[in-house]
Amino acid sequence: MKSTKYVVTSPDSDVLPSDIALRIYELGLEINVKETCFGVIIDGEEEDVSATVEEVRKMDESNIFIKDRGFSPGDPRRCRGHRGGGARPGFYMMQHESEILPLISRGLTSEARGEDPPAGVEAKRRPTLEELEAMINEEFS
Repeated sequence: MKSTKYVVTSPDSDVLPSDIALRIYELGLEINVKETCFGVIIDGEEEDVSATVEEVRKMDESNIFIKDRGFSPGDPRRCRGHRGGGARPGFYMMQHESEILPLISRGLTSEARGEDPPAGVEAKRRPTLEELEAMINEEFS
């Protein structure tokens, strides 16, 4: 089965999209690679894509992120060449996500070092089923 994924780098990463593409080519797997301003899009058989993702993440574990993509590169439903130009659907969301990646990267690096969260930062927890039911009952009573 085919799989398509974005490999997105944090703006703080020293790894460039071209570095990622070169590493993918070195793996010698049947993977299509398309460089983008955010990273690369990879497309191929699911097991090859999974193996590729594992290897690419090793390049910079806290600054390389993987995101599923529903369409392969060049798909006429998404390709700007077939749609008459302009930003593709989802571009602005990807742009926003890319801007917050440095914050996520710093958190992952801090956690990998075993550092405690900054003072005053409290971990959020999900409500229990009972607490959720109580909230719903309170809202509708």
